[in-house]
Amino acid sequence: MSENGRSRTLLWIVIGGGAFFLFVLAVFTLVYLTLHAGDQSTSLHGFGSKIGVVDLEGVILSPKEVVEQLKKFGDDDSIKAIVIHVNSPGGGVAASEEIYREVKRIRDEKKKYIVASIETVGASGAYYVSSATNKIYADSGSVVGSIGVIAEWVNYGELLRWAKLKQEVLKVGEFKDTGDPSRDMTPAERAYMQSLIDNMYGQFVQAVADGRHAKVDDIKAIADGRVWTGEQALSMHLIDQLADFQEAVKDTAKAVKITGEPTLVRPEKDRKTLLDLMFGDVSQWLPTREKLMDQSLGFYYLWK
Repeated sequence: MSENGRSRTLLWIVIGGGAFFLFVLAVFTLVYLTLHAGDQSTSLHGFGSKIGVVDLEGVILSPKEVVEQLKKFGDDDSIKAIVIHVNSPGGGVAASEEIYREVKRIRDEKKKYIVASIETVGASGAYYVSSATNKIYADSGSVVGSIGVIAEWVNYGELLRWAKLKQEVLKVGEFKDTGDPSRDMTPAERAYMQSLIDNMYGQFVQAVADGRHAKVDDIKAIADGRVWTGEQALSMHLIDQLADFQEAVKDTAKAVKITGEPTLVRPEKDRKTLLDLMFGDVSQWLPTREKLMDQSLGFYYLWK
């Protein structure tokens, strides 16, 4: 090949490579803008007509993300109200309580109107959180309630003995290994664990009574772990109004004197990974703390 031929080939390779790079860049830019269009659109509307929406979904194990979102909206003067969109069976005792405290702080200290809109499930720890809001909405067929505490684990002692394995434990303190899954609990350990659960149960009942402005005895009378439909929960004063999410937003806007259609502001979504962009959401195939939860001892405000 002549010198001119090689130069032309090299030129076309450079042009083709550059065009391919620009094409890939344009595709990723389009995907990025599409994923963030919703977030951007909410920030372009006028001051004073915004309602913040925080999703409380799935099993509550870490309060960090939800608390940060609530705090951000609570401190933002352009956000006139907050709607917690609930679809959760509850979760960890401490995690639920931490979110509850932030909701209560926004309601009582920041004096910002905050409500809960229960979609499919608002049970146990999720109801604990909801009880701290100014108003609770739920669909007629929503699952609501389950005021109670649970701790459970698998005792695999028989399996160890079958496999001729023996677990050795060195400890200081009679109750240090309470809940060891390789053996049965002693009567003293069982009484100790029950005392912890009873204390957490009392905290739950008291929190709901405070949030719902009810008597502790009235809440305790129905706090046996059962769930009810939204329709039943309304007659028991566990919720305030039967409404779906859109109606809850409309009613909330009216309560804070927003005229016209309110602007819904949601926290910015997590950046999508390259795997998500190529294959869709792969999180369902990956192990999570929720999936592994049954393998660890813990105390939960959780409907199962």
